[in-house]
Formats: sequence, C-alpha cells, structure tokens
Amino acid sequence: MDIVVFDLETTGLSPYSEEIIQIAAVRMRGGSIIEEEAFATYVNPGRRISSFITSYTGISNAHVQHAPVATDALADFSRFVADATLIAHNGQRFDMPFIREACLRNALPVRPVGFIDSMAFSRKLWGGRGGHGLDNVMARLQLGANGARRHDARGDVQILAEAVRRMWGRLSPDFHAWPLPPGSGVLPM
Repeated sequence: MDIVVFDLETTGLSPYSEEIIQIAAVRMRGGSIIEEEAFATYVNPGRRISSFITSYTGISNAHVQHAPVATDALADFSRFVADATLIAHNGQRFDMPFIREACLRNALPVRPVGFIDSMAFSRKLWGGRGGHGLDNVMARLQLGANGARRHDARGDVQILAEAVRRMWGRLSPDFHAWPLPPGSGVLPM
C-alpha cells in the first residue's frame, strides 16, 4: 500500500484568493516512513508574501523568488505521488481545496486520487474529546517536534507522518488494512 503524507503552506486561508507557497511530502509503505522518498519545494505565488505569513511559516519572499510557479510545482508533486493515496491533516478543508483551486485557476487537467484526512484517524481514536488539530494529536501521542519547524511544510510532514504511523498502528496494527476508506481528491495529470 503506497501512501504519500503531504502538507502545504499558503499565502492565507482562502483557496479562492490565496496561493500555495510550499509543498512537502514523504512516502509511507507498510506502516514505515520512507525518509529517502521525500518531496519538497517552495512555490512562487506570483505575489508578495505578507510579513504575517513569513513570521508564521518562516517562508519569505526570498525563498519563493526563484521557485517554480504553481503549475510546475503541482505537476512535479503529481509525478512524485504517482498512484499513491494522499494523506493530509485537515486536508479535506484546507490542502485539497488549495490544490483543486490552483488547478482550476491555471486550467490544469486533473486526475482523481485517493485521499484521507488524517483528522478522521484522530476522530476515530478519540471521538469528540478535545480538538483534532495536529498540536492536539501530537499531545495525545506524546509526539515532540524533534527539531522540526511547525508551520513549515517540511517540518509538519515529518511530524504528521509519524503521527499517522502511530494512529494507523492503533487502528489497524498490521498496517495492511485501511483503517478508514479513502475518499477522493485531485492532482494535475
């Protein structure tokens, strides 16, 4: 079973008016994180990044100045993903809409891809108790950042992949069965 855990950073919260500025991902197979199969790129949003976003993510205009534009970055990400199922945290409400809208804005043809929002793992494990944001999940799993920067896609992907591995292991200890059925997302063709 081929899984790609991913995260995006953006210029703001609305997929309709904001842009992707970073994509990071790591592959998982059989419950193991394959560190050497990782993907990371900054994305040139074609506009200035606000000082608030820079302070929140650590991503500055200098980081994205010579980065690929969204069409190229998303095409590279799609090639990396291949036929894997995607997992993102709060991805149903954030990451997948950003990808879908970037594809629409740039007239990129899309293909369907399996997708799971890892918040569903959290809800299945802990029900309605407390929040299900990544910080809450980290606290429940006693998972530290281990030097990874939060709100930088590369750091969040490292943390999320370990959180997914631990939650999936609790839901399906043999890692051969999906603990939840995948939904669908889109990526560029």
